[in-house]
Amino acid sequence: MIAVIVNTLTVLIGSAIGLLLKKGIPERITDTLMKGLGLCTLYIGWSGTLKGENTLVLILSMAIGIIIGEGLDLDEKLNRFATGLENRFKKGGNEISLAEGFVTASLVFCVGAMTIVGSLQAGLSGDYEMLYTKSVLDLISSMVFASSLGIGVMLAGGFVLVFQGAIVLLAQFVAPFLTDAVIAEMVCSGSLIIFALGLNIVGITKLKVINFLPAIFLPVLLCPVLGMFV
Repeated sequence: MIAVIVNTLTVLIGSAIGLLLKKGIPERITDTLMKGLGLCTLYIGWSGTLKGENTLVLILSMAIGIIIGEGLDLDEKLNRFATGLENRFKKGGNEISLAEGFVTASLVFCVGAMTIVGSLQAGLSGDYEMLYTKSVLDLISSMVFASSLGIGVMLAGGFVLVFQGAIVLLAQFVAPFLTDAVIAEMVCSGSLIIFALGLNIVGITKLKVINFLPAIFLPVLLCPVLGMFV
């Protein structure tokens, strides 16, 4: 849980800095920092894929996972949900409500591949690297959002603690039912998704990474099935 606490603190600290910088942060600085952190995300993601031991499981997980994700159109549903919440809490005129800042920041910090993959890795294998990387990204993001959306962004830190903490604890609960091989392939699939996320951050692609998420959980089924034929 220490990585979740660190992530929560970075959101609080970043929000506090953003509130102090009411005039906002220069766009050129934010853009360059995000691209640099995107490169770090690419490195972390690629390194994680090397932990996989069965390429066939990775290929099948990604193929089936993408079919499921695209079939359900998870990316569109989440974006529609976010837009609906923002419209619901937005006040008239140009005034930004506390609820709007909270909802917007909570979705940005918690609805994403890095949150899911990082929390699962933290709970399953004690690997906090993904969540630490996300913490740095959230530090910068919270500064930018708080400077324009207000104190509601800082309150989103509580949502980060509850949401990510719940995933970490759930992962610890199911850990006894997962073999080392299954965990390795889940980490491999998740890391490949993190690599895709890094491509988006640096501006190379605009992949709907959310639609890849089902691939993370498919090794739980595929490893035992393929194991019967190998």
